[in-house]
Amino acid sequence: MYVNVKNFVISKMAMQVCLNDEWTQLNSLDVILSYLEFPCEAKFFLLSEKFLSKNATTVTLDRDNSTSEEPESTMGTASFASSKSVRFQDALETEESAPPRNGNFVIFATTIKGNETPMSFPKNAETRTTIKPFQDKKLSRVFSEDYKIVQKKILDPRGPVLSQWNKCFLLSCLISLFVDPLFFYLPSVKEDMCLHASIPHEIALTIIRSVVDALYMIQIFVRFRTAYVAPSSRVIGRGELVIDSSKIASRYLRRDFWLDLLAALPLPQVLIWASIPSMRGSNVITAKHALRLTVLFQFFLRLYLIFPLSSKIISTVGVVVEAAWAGAAYNLMLFMLASHVIGSCWYLLAIERQEQCWKMVCDLQKPNCQYYYFDCRTTGDSDRRAWFKSSNISKLCSPANDFYHFGIYGDALTYGVTVSSFLNKYSYCLWWGLRNLSSIGQNLMTSTYVGEIDFAIVIAILGLVLFALLIGNMQTYLQSTTLRLEEWRVRRTDTEQWMHHRQLPNELKERVRNYDLYTWVTKRGVDEEAILKGLPLDIRRDIKHHLCLDLVRRVPLFDEMDECTLDAICERLKPVLCTPGTRLVREGDPVNDMLFILRGHLDSCTTDGGRAGFFNSCRLGSGDFCGEELLTWALYPRPSVVLPSSTRTVTAITEVEAFALVSEDVKFVASQFHKLHSKQMKHKFRFHSHQWRTWAACFIQATWFRYRRKKEAAALKARECAIAHELATGRSCSLPPRASHFDIYGLRLANSARRARSLRNCSPLDILLTLQKPVEPDFSVDDR
Repeated sequence: MYVNVKNFVISKMAMQVCLNDEWTQLNSLDVILSYLEFPCEAKFFLLSEKFLSKNATTVTLDRDNSTSEEPESTMGTASFASSKSVRFQDALETEESAPPRNGNFVIFATTIKGNETPMSFPKNAETRTTIKPFQDKKLSRVFSEDYKIVQKKILDPRGPVLSQWNKCFLLSCLISLFVDPLFFYLPSVKEDMCLHASIPHEIALTIIRSVVDALYMIQIFVRFRTAYVAPSSRVIGRGELVIDSSKIASRYLRRDFWLDLLAALPLPQVLIWASIPSMRGSNVITAKHALRLTVLFQFFLRLYLIFPLSSKIISTVGVVVEAAWAGAAYNLMLFMLASHVIGSCWYLLAIERQEQCWKMVCDLQKPNCQYYYFDCRTTGDSDRRAWFKSSNISKLCSPANDFYHFGIYGDALTYGVTVSSFLNKYSYCLWWGLRNLSSIGQNLMTSTYVGEIDFAIVIAILGLVLFALLIGNMQTYLQSTTLRLEEWRVRRTDTEQWMHHRQLPNELKERVRNYDLYTWVTKRGVDEEAILKGLPLDIRRDIKHHLCLDLVRRVPLFDEMDECTLDAICERLKPVLCTPGTRLVREGDPVNDMLFILRGHLDSCTTDGGRAGFFNSCRLGSGDFCGEELLTWALYPRPSVVLPSSTRTVTAITEVEAFALVSEDVKFVASQFHKLHSKQMKHKFRFHSHQWRTWAACFIQATWFRYRRKKEAAALKARECAIAHELATGRSCSLPPRASHFDIYGLRLANSARRARSLRNCSPLDILLTLQKPVEPDFSVDDR
């Protein structure tokens, strides 16, 4: 397989190697290789450009490590000039060695598996020199981001595949802990005072246990193929992964392999089916003891292996289970597991105590009695039948008889647990273990037998520890669901005590209570800003975009802006919650933020700086905004440091949800995005600004008053002219004949009085004319 080198862009500085001059450092080789997507990863031939220009040779490296040189005469000059072919084999990593000083230009080959064929090219016809500048070495470390090289052979310990497998294997480990104690239920007692094992029970246990053992063997194979973090690379970040299979195997063999192997061996199955059936006499008793010890040993070993596995899952994922109820159920299951183990041990010890009673009776009746008579396989023996008929063993080994004290195991014989079916005896033993663990062994009445007393002590200590852990963990998991509510209750109690201590009036107390209740209902005690600040910038931007974009588009001022401007606005918006009666801003105060209303209604009023006789009020709702003075201030090419003063007083009428842009964010958005400077935005800003609407309404009213005044003045002047004309011509007009110049004087006097009154008291026209036009933003930049 040939790969054209011309398809890959390689820096000329990396291609030229001068052996006579200073040796080129190849520390950037890994960087170059990361940009080359060869079919076989990390393969690189360092070719001298000077050699390629003088010597027409094609170098091939086959999978079987064979090399060949084809002169230009066999391929053609044009063919070689357009295609320099290199065949690669699986190579990962090389390291430098001291360069020669003979002036030859060489080709360096690297391999994955350590098989390298050095190649040299003659400087002239008489001289041929072979140089091996690099030693064989496998790539043993990679970062998680560069893991694609060997992901099919080596598993990433922090990857999703291994994380899922660890959880599945943890579940199988818990199942195995439930399965192993079931081997203690194999022996049962028959009416002939002998012990036997149920064949169906053995078959079922063998199948389940074999499946679990197979999972343990798979876990061993996975551990051989799981990379680990190099300890020397844990300086910063996640560290480098060691992917060399030999190093992984060596590390695993030195540490945990033998424990995993002992836990995975099918020892109970071998003893059940291979060893015990072929034994008779005292050897059977020894083999049964070996079976019990083997089961206990593997049980505790597998229990021990659960803890590092859980720690590994927690270090990778964070928690074993995420839901609170699942965590509580996990701890309850561990308590039930302990009850299951205690119950099975109690059943097995009860069988052993009954067998000890049989042996004691047998010792009294020797030589007619032998220990192997207690194996049900000997019930057909004539000597055994004769002994059983002549013996009084059933009465002597009864719990009601004082011949033998069974202690805490007496219930097993009294209620016939040892002769019951599997389901009945398992249920009773589980209940016995759960009852005594919960009561810390207070109801146990032991005999003087040392082993029985030790078992009771273990039950008491284990019950105390497990019950405390269960209660503590259950409380922790269950309280995690109501943690926020409890924090809010404590904070509200502190607030009530503080208000009472400061003797606040009832009105203020009620407003504080309403605000606390409203914030709890809307946020549930979650600090959204703290959560967002802990996230990277791109994730925070996407979350803000998802939450705020549709709401921002509902504001008419922003519905036609481009995506970049909207993203910048969404990124800087802060949620604001207001209760009824909250005064967001007062007239004359500095405007600190610009509010965009999502829900609720507000009242916006102005007195034009407290001027008498002037009052304007309007209602703001969903889609409106206030604090437009801040946008006007930010649109100036050089806005001043002093914030603008508010021209209106804004008060919440109902519960209000809004987004706020503080002054610095408004200035940043206005300075970075020229879309805000467009003339179309100017008209839309004027249309939706209540300040501009108030000025426009006052301007129209003033124009109307001015028109009416001019019309009245023109009518009065026409009437004066008509009267003067009649007096001049001596003709009678609309006035009576007795009318004289006194009528004209009266009209002028009334007009003068009206003017004097208007000077003393401001007319509506004067009030309207005194309202200043809002400051015009700088819209000098055209649409872009």
